[in-house]
Amino acid sequence: MMTSEKNPGTEAEIHMKKKKPTVFLALLPVISLALFIGGGYIGFDLPVEPMIIAAAAVAACVAKYLGYSWDEMIESVAEKTAKAWPALLILLTVGLLIGAWMISGTIPYLVYWGLAIIDPRWLALVALLGTAVVSLCTGTSWGSAGTIGVAFMGIAIGLGADLPMIAGAVVSGAYFGDKFSPLSDSTNIAAMITRVPLFTHIKNLTWTTGTALIIGVIVFAIVGIKGSAAGVDTSAVQETLDQLAAGFHLTPWLLVPPIVVLVGAALRFPTIPVMMAGVALGLFNTFVFQKSSIADAFTALVKGFKLDMIQRPEWVSLTPSDDMVTLLERGGMNSMLGTLAICFCALAFAGIMGVSHSLDYLIEKLLHRVKSRFGLVASTIGVGLGTISVTCNGQISVIMPGEVLRPAYVRRGYHPMTLGRTLEDSVTVTETLFPWTAAGAYMAATLGVETLHYVPWAVVNWSGMIVALILAATGWGIQMLSREEQLRMLEEDDMNESHIIRYGDGTPGPSAADPEAALVEPAGGTGAHKAEN
Repeated sequence: MMTSEKNPGTEAEIHMKKKKPTVFLALLPVISLALFIGGGYIGFDLPVEPMIIAAAAVAACVAKYLGYSWDEMIESVAEKTAKAWPALLILLTVGLLIGAWMISGTIPYLVYWGLAIIDPRWLALVALLGTAVVSLCTGTSWGSAGTIGVAFMGIAIGLGADLPMIAGAVVSGAYFGDKFSPLSDSTNIAAMITRVPLFTHIKNLTWTTGTALIIGVIVFAIVGIKGSAAGVDTSAVQETLDQLAAGFHLTPWLLVPPIVVLVGAALRFPTIPVMMAGVALGLFNTFVFQKSSIADAFTALVKGFKLDMIQRPEWVSLTPSDDMVTLLERGGMNSMLGTLAICFCALAFAGIMGVSHSLDYLIEKLLHRVKSRFGLVASTIGVGLGTISVTCNGQISVIMPGEVLRPAYVRRGYHPMTLGRTLEDSVTVTETLFPWTAAGAYMAATLGVETLHYVPWAVVNWSGMIVALILAATGWGIQMLSREEQLRMLEEDDMNESHIIRYGDGTPGPSAADPEAALVEPAGGTGAHKAEN
């Protein structure tokens, strides 16, 4: 009995030792991360991993000061790593896939016909739209970039095109298709966390992500119109075609693995088994069509494909060009180890930040000052960018702010679909713009272009936020809740009419969409939301 009475007291004692973060303490790790990344990684070209670890150390000091033990920090890091583990396994599987498709001739076959058919002037536009279609059908930005995206990069190398531009086009297309695909996990999460029907959420994305695609098409179309095929060295292209034909047995059967992967993804089969099926089919083609040895085939899976693995008589007498080395020598599990290191460091930082609840505290403080439609959307974008830069995980960065922000939208009379759309604009499509996130590191490793180099050309990924702010300022595409909808949603979150925030001055009051209430409109507000007399 004495023991059973002691435990609650001990637990209460431990709980009492925990302190709430202040604004300074909550911001300190975030500011540290920005300084270390900006000064060390960007300013002095230092490796990003030590910069993230240094920021994690600052976060650990803050958590310790607030009363959290080292064991609690480790447990939080372990929980976040467990949640991210499927994505990390996908990274390794993509390395296997690229290695298998290189040595089997699948990617060389796609590159060969891309070089032979595509006009160099329109390569960026074709890469944008082609990757978008594949991503739309499969619901995976990573998968589309790791398959057809790699092929487009190979074509770009063969044509001597601007690699950062093509990588940006691939990333733009991959994330556009992912957002509009009902098969996408992040799109489903955004709809789920805001409690908006999936297809209503996707339709609402046309306001921002759809507009961003149009902007991207215009940008790359202008590049194509102003470009000229005259600058392309046709002799170098022909040399690449000849060397590809000499190095590989090019047959349409080599398209079977990517078709199987695309169909499997479209049917929503588990990602890793589908990709492993693509690896197995790639190995089959390696032995049947390329006549490679077992040792070379499995070495390519781990260490990546090398040109000296080609044993065809037509190839042995050739001297491969430098472009062929850049084009073909890639893939393998080892190529993803650097990306995994970044991910583990980022997860350590996110886990320690999570245990102190610093992010939750900062979001609550930020929303306290929001008193207008534009301020709410702008704050959501700021929270989204801040959360993804800190947690480095798209799913977590949608769920965490989504839970906190949904009541804020409902209390102010805005439909949560605007929240879901804005979270997509500021989190799920921007995660690839940060070099230290899993997505940014993955795209850089897969496409062979550093993150900060392709960012200016990833038009779809950053222009959606600009469109979202324009819509918030004008009121276009912002749906208000009816009186009944607002009260119903408040009840779902255990709130009532007293929790409603008047649209304009931030004081409790009637619904913004209540036609019988006298409302306060913000300066420049549209008459569509004013009370009817």
